[in-house]
Amino acid sequence: MTTSLPQSGYTLPVFACASAIAALHQLRNDQPVETVSVDLINPPETVDIPIEQVARIREGVALAITHSNPGDNLDLTRNTPIWAVVEWGSSEQTESIQLLGGEGIGRQINAGGKPAIYAYAKKLLHHNLSCLLVAPEKIQVTIILPEGRKLAQRTSNSAFGVVEGLSLLGTTGISQPLSAPGQLAAYQEELKAKASKLLKEQSSSHSSTLVFCVGENGLDLARGLGINPERLVKTANWLGPLLVAAGYSQVPEILLFGYHGKLIKLAGGIFHTHHHLADGRLEIITAHCAQLGVPTPLIRQVFGSQTTEAALNCLRQWDQTQGTDWVNQVYHAIALTIDQRCFDYIRKHSEHHIQVGSVLFDRDRKIIVTSPTGCTLISNL
Repeated sequence: MTTSLPQSGYTLPVFACASAIAALHQLRNDQPVETVSVDLINPPETVDIPIEQVARIREGVALAITHSNPGDNLDLTRNTPIWAVVEWGSSEQTESIQLLGGEGIGRQINAGGKPAIYAYAKKLLHHNLSCLLVAPEKIQVTIILPEGRKLAQRTSNSAFGVVEGLSLLGTTGISQPLSAPGQLAAYQEELKAKASKLLKEQSSSHSSTLVFCVGENGLDLARGLGINPERLVKTANWLGPLLVAAGYSQVPEILLFGYHGKLIKLAGGIFHTHHHLADGRLEIITAHCAQLGVPTPLIRQVFGSQTTEAALNCLRQWDQTQGTDWVNQVYHAIALTIDQRCFDYIRKHSEHHIQVGSVLFDRDRKIIVTSPTGCTLISNL
């Protein structure tokens, strides 16, 4: 029996761009289109995106709608509608294409409330729309996610400073099926290859460590610290199976690099970190606070926080006002628990002993804590 490979899809910026292209076609030709072609730029390929609906809603204004298709991913934006309203720009408009974030597009509270439309999305929209304009034409494009505000409540966006909606985020047009079960096999093969190379080089190498990174933030931070890319293994949410695979591959040491809102789950024995499957992060932080004797009022604040980032800020603010050191103590204890839980998990499932260290960082990519074992492993990398 063969297992079909997981199917990739496209990121939200691609569907936003497709809607805008369709709306511009409608605005100019007053003829609906069923599909449009989008140049993804990254990767350098052109894809056809189906258009759900398109109409001129008043003179000089058109609306088009697509639906998100992220492929075989556990993605909460699946089938969510993406609207684009395109209208002719005024003579006072200084740029040929003005991008606006409408309802459901998040606001960046750390950037003066700017819409959460990031570099790739802007580049994609400008690139695909500018070639359809004839000087001196100007347009205004408003992207709307009607379900964005509701869906954002199920994400950690607010921990990264984005509120009231979702982000048009990403660096590529392809949505890789990182959370699809079929993707695990590909990750395991990559791990085996890197582990085999590591073991062959072990006698001549100062370090025998592989670095597990849950997401792109961890990868970027690890690279920024000068860690050899050959040592980096992207795990997505498959930490448990990949820890066991490392055990079977007899990897001597693993360093975990990740956002604290993800890695904290490991301290509670949750080894698949996707939010669809399990949570308990605030309970884990609260338990460590109680174990260390954190004052009850602060424990209540931590437990009542909306996100792990908010809980971290509660500890930081208390330390600043009271002259205490709870952030260091609590996160040091959490990091030690993560290391021990992972060590035990690998030993239980593979009968192999692996030294595990951890590095936890916040939403600003600033390291909160590095476990003692993590410090040793980093110094050897």
